[in-house]
Amino acid sequence: MNSFGMVLRGYMKRRDFLSKVGSGSLMAGAALTIPKAAEAAEFKWKMVTAWPKNFPGLGTNANLLAKMITEMSGGRIKVKVYGARELVPAFEVFDAVSKGTAEMGHAGAYYWKGKSEATQFFSAVPFGLTAQEMNAWLYYGGGMELWRELYKPFGIIPAATGNSGVQMAGWFNREIKTVDDLKGLKMRIPGLGGEVLRRAGGTTVNMPGGELFTSLQSGALDATEWVGPYNDLAFGFYKVAKYYYYPGWHEPGSTMEALINEKAFNALPKDLQQIVLVACKAANMDMISEYTARNNQALDTLINKHKVKVLPLPDEVLKALRQISEEVVRELADKDPQAKKIYDSVMQFRKQVAQWGDVSEQAFLKARAL
Repeated sequence: MNSFGMVLRGYMKRRDFLSKVGSGSLMAGAALTIPKAAEAAEFKWKMVTAWPKNFPGLGTNANLLAKMITEMSGGRIKVKVYGARELVPAFEVFDAVSKGTAEMGHAGAYYWKGKSEATQFFSAVPFGLTAQEMNAWLYYGGGMELWRELYKPFGIIPAATGNSGVQMAGWFNREIKTVDDLKGLKMRIPGLGGEVLRRAGGTTVNMPGGELFTSLQSGALDATEWVGPYNDLAFGFYKVAKYYYYPGWHEPGSTMEALINEKAFNALPKDLQQIVLVACKAANMDMISEYTARNNQALDTLINKHKVKVLPLPDEVLKALRQISEEVVRELADKDPQAKKIYDSVMQFRKQVAQWGDVSEQAFLKARAL
């Protein structure tokens, strides 16, 4: 049995045991000793996030992670969640965890390219890995070891804690028919995708999600990508943008991260360390499941209730963006040996997994569409 199963089995046994105690089913007079650590929280952790408080999908995943850690530990760790700007601004989450201002963070790795551009490999690579492929690389392809190695100098332990799946290309206030239509486009698009758009002639802006609606409304932005229908409906982008394009070439499987302060983690007993890591895995699975379920519901609302124009990016545009993407990612890999090592790992894994995908899911989806 793996660590996930062992922790959950132990947790269920403890619940069952305590329920029997409460019901009086144990032999009367039997000695019962519950460790003091199980009665009261020994560790009070703060989790800072890059998302608005309780924001659907992203913010609620942070809440779920905190709840699971608290409950699975029997209250020995109590985690309190702070949304963006409640304790620190969205783009200061990394520093807050690194310095120990907060024991945990919840964000996306591409926000930290100012620390190391290689962080972007652990969020989303344009035309890269899907959610399922990303998890496979992290857990069974050496990706997690490389991620931990990258964050080690900052005193942070990373863990995947969610994935949005393939995103939408974004909301636009101009129609995109050719590559030339990207020239001069002012768009919020972070990470490697932003650099690709810049080389295609656009102007890229990186700003927190909470500022996007007003920026589109005022004309400060011509376009923005955020996530997909579930989150985009919640932000009301359909009120201030005309066209909704797909597919999300820039973020085919965007991993969300839990950042854990290394000193705080090492101060935990071994069982609590495992609970924290297993809770991250459970939250990771939960997010992709939720997005898969809710995106279609939200897309139906956008199309049928709000009459949104949902359009595919032309093949000509996608081919141009893919060519530029390959150049951008290769150049990033050439900047330092660590980035090159991560790049080689990602590209080798993508090649291998694509061979299986061609005869499994891709072949099945084609057959299902016949």
